[in-house]
Amino acid sequence: MSGPVFVAWTLTAVFAALALPCVLRLVRLDYRGQGAAVRNGDLAELLLVVAMVAMLSPVGGPIPAAGWQAVLVLTAGWFAVAWWKGRRSGHAACGHHAVSAAAMLFMVTFMPHSEVSHGPWLVMSGAGAAPALWLSVVFGAVAAYFAVDAVRAGVLAARGEPGAGEVSRRVCRSVMGLGMGYMLLAAAL
Repeated sequence: MSGPVFVAWTLTAVFAALALPCVLRLVRLDYRGQGAAVRNGDLAELLLVVAMVAMLSPVGGPIPAAGWQAVLVLTAGWFAVAWWKGRRSGHAACGHHAVSAAAMLFMVTFMPHSEVSHGPWLVMSGAGAAPALWLSVVFGAVAAYFAVDAVRAGVLAARGEPGAGEVSRRVCRSVMGLGMGYMLLAAAL
C-alpha cells in the first residue's frame, strides 16, 4: 500500500484486532440455536478480516494475489448462492458477505499492485496513473455502499439489541465497512 506507512500499520492493526471477536464468537457461541447461516457468516467475517490484513500490511505476506482471488471467488459464490436460496427468509447477511467478498476480489484483481511479487499488496492513493473512469465509478459506488452499511451497523450496535454476539458482529461489520470504503475510495481517486 502506498502512502504513509503509519496509516498502513494502523489499518493493519485495526483489522488484525477484528479477528479476535470473530474467533471468540466462533469458539464461544452455540450455533445450534442460531443456525448454520450465522456460523458461516462469522467464518466469512474472519476470512475477510484476514484478507484485509494481508492486503494492507506493509510487510506483505506469503499468499499471492491468485490465491486470494481463488478464495474470494469461492466465498463470493458461496454466499451469493446462500443468499439466493434464502432470500425470502431474510438472509440479508449472506448477500452482504457476497458483496464484501466480490468487492475484495475486485480490489485484488483491478487495483494496481506494488512491485512486491509475493502478494496482493495494493497500491492506493498517489501511486501511478489514475484508474479508468469506469473503475473509479465502480469503486466509488461500492465505497458508498460500505459507508452506508457501516453507519447502519454502527447505529444498530449502539442500540445494543439482544442476541448472542450481535453487538460484536455489528461493530465488526461497521469497522470492516469503513475500512473497505476507505480502500475503495482511495483507489477511486
